[in-house]
Amino acid sequence: MTALQRWAEALASWAIPPEILAAAPESPWVLPRQVFERRADTQIAAPTGATHTAARAALAEPGSVLDVGAAAGATSLPLVGRVPVRELTAVDADEALLAGFAARAAGLDLPATVLCGWWPELADETPVADVVVCGNVVYNVADLTSFVHALTAHARRRVIVEVAAAHPLTELNPLWRRFHGVDRPAGPTAEDFLATLSELGIEPTAVRWRRHPEAEYASFAELTDVTRRRLCLPSDAEPEVAAALRELGVDPALPPDLGSSGRELMTVSWPGRGV
Repeated sequence: MTALQRWAEALASWAIPPEILAAAPESPWVLPRQVFERRADTQIAAPTGATHTAARAALAEPGSVLDVGAAAGATSLPLVGRVPVRELTAVDADEALLAGFAARAAGLDLPATVLCGWWPELADETPVADVVVCGNVVYNVADLTSFVHALTAHARRRVIVEVAAAHPLTELNPLWRRFHGVDRPAGPTAEDFLATLSELGIEPTAVRWRRHPEAEYASFAELTDVTRRRLCLPSDAEPEVAAALRELGVDPALPPDLGSSGRELMTVSWPGRGV
């Protein structure tokens, strides 16, 4: 089996067992927009991490930026005003997050072009940029071949991808075992992503780093509610979920989002082929 096939199979194994999903009182597919918004605002105010460093280096000379899977803008908007970004394009499938991206970009005096839809389906209508950034998206992508090729073809200088060291949902695995008695998958990982790139003929630069702890929710109660829904549990299970989170070592004063990126990260970059 190829690395690309192993990647796709590993992602497919994250499907929730049908009997648990059928009994869920609410959809477990929670998109915590508030987390992405808080991350964007935090990074715009004080950017940190190897992904930002790599993007700044690629934009030492004035250039354009394409942000794929842009969400609220945590990956690209911190560049504005710190390096000479001439044009900014954002692609994301969530209309509300894109609206927030556009508003933040306008507030930074760099109006952005926003395209709502999925990558690489929107690739043909997306302009080529000097630098393409893609933050914490690839674990949602089963077909990495077309996704990665489209990223590379849209970057004149460099593609910069941020990926959690392990699949973000692994942080919830102890809770799935506790509440449902099921063992969830352990992969894929950032190392598996590197293997797929090698199979695609790409030899990237990879930098491992750690994000500092920060509050990603306004309150511990908000984190508890989202976690409870992700676990397919009813609302009356919230006290037990809160207790379980504390036992996992979650600091109620710094409630993280368990399931969207994690703190152990890798920044992966390679030359673009866009013209």
